[in-house]
Amino acid sequence: MQELNAVGRTIQRRDGEGHVKGQTEYVADRTFPDMKHLHVVRSPVAHAEIGGIDFSEAEKTAGYVAGLTHEDVPNNVYTILRLIGIGPNEEPLLAEDRVRYEGEPIAAVVADSKNAAMEAASKVEVDLTELDAVFDVEEALTEDAPVLKEWGTNYFEYEGHECRRVRFGDVEQGFAEADHIVEETYQTSPIEHAPTETTTAIAKPEADGRFTVFTNTQALYFSLDNTALILDIPFSKLQFKGGTVGGGFGGKVDVIVEPMVTLAAMRTGYPVQYQFTREEEMTVSSPRGAWRMYYKDGVTDDGDIVAREVTSYADAGAYNRHTPYAVTKHAANLAGPYTIPNAKFDCYCVYTNKQPSSAMRGFGVTPCSFAIEGQMDKIADELGLDPWEVRFKNAYRNGEMKPHRKEVEDASLIECMQSTARMIGHDLPEEFQEMSSFELEESDV
Repeated sequence: MQELNAVGRTIQRRDGEGHVKGQTEYVADRTFPDMKHLHVVRSPVAHAEIGGIDFSEAEKTAGYVAGLTHEDVPNNVYTILRLIGIGPNEEPLLAEDRVRYEGEPIAAVVADSKNAAMEAASKVEVDLTELDAVFDVEEALTEDAPVLKEWGTNYFEYEGHECRRVRFGDVEQGFAEADHIVEETYQTSPIEHAPTETTTAIAKPEADGRFTVFTNTQALYFSLDNTALILDIPFSKLQFKGGTVGGGFGGKVDVIVEPMVTLAAMRTGYPVQYQFTREEEMTVSSPRGAWRMYYKDGVTDDGDIVAREVTSYADAGAYNRHTPYAVTKHAANLAGPYTIPNAKFDCYCVYTNKQPSSAMRGFGVTPCSFAIEGQMDKIADELGLDPWEVRFKNAYRNGEMKPHRKEVEDASLIECMQSTARMIGHDLPEEFQEMSSFELEESDV
């Protein structure tokens, strides 16, 4: 067996020296002869009907090359997660008859320089009729809310239900047997990834009819496949080249700039670059979504959680992106690393007139982890127990069943807490020192 040679050692990053010395090459550092630049015309309002688009003033800009609208996109309406079977297609690359969030792309302008593209884009006139908007997840589910989706609701449907549901045991019986009911509401806000290099791609036409796309995407082939589907071209017509991501954290898995620059390169015959401005990165790239979670726990006098009910709302913004998937992960993790015999979870993926949210470092799981540990502390406070005790008593172990019906196979919470206690000099009661995730008493299974 090969000996470990990295644990406990400081390993120099392969790219660390280049970052420190400023020698790292990012996508935006690349240039090609006659390369053009793209800039997007975005909606100034959160919800509106589009009456028309006028490029006549933009075309007068020095360096103007071309304008693009939804009519130029072969398969304009798509959803990113269709590659793993999650639909329906519902987001346009360029808006067609309606915009659903402030900053939504309506048209694009290609010009000789970045400044010329931005100037020309500012001169494109869009006829908009503003509509009522909804910005709160619970308001979006009321009967009076403006409907954002073609299918007539403001929520994503899971297997015929308006939410992702988890049912385990008998939650009402669990509450009846509890000595205490502990309730709390937890709310998170959107978080922007703030990468070093903003979202960027360059598409370069090749002599053989293919297109080479340089991109700082985190998901190279995922982006290639979606770009080919949106543009209705064979996958073999595209070669994607990654490199330095320039900071991603989940924010660069959405397919936004790649199909746009490839379309522009197809239309003009020139290499085309599109790089988000810092303002675009902050206001229209996909942030970590906001979540609202209502927790209700039934607890015994000695701190055992016997029932948990959670109603949770994920703010997807105007389109799916990765939120439907995040909600499924969220629902599977609402018990946390704890054994809860009775559970009822209703988790909604809700559409509002906000910028679409997406992936960020454990998306879907991170917000419920925050809520779960806050809830464990609240239980300890209300019962007058040590927070360590509440966690040890409810910690899951190998062989136990989680509410989403997956058997625990690799639990290590007990060992992690024991190790943490030793590191900080906290004296645990002997019963907790002797506990193990791997050796369950027959009566505990």
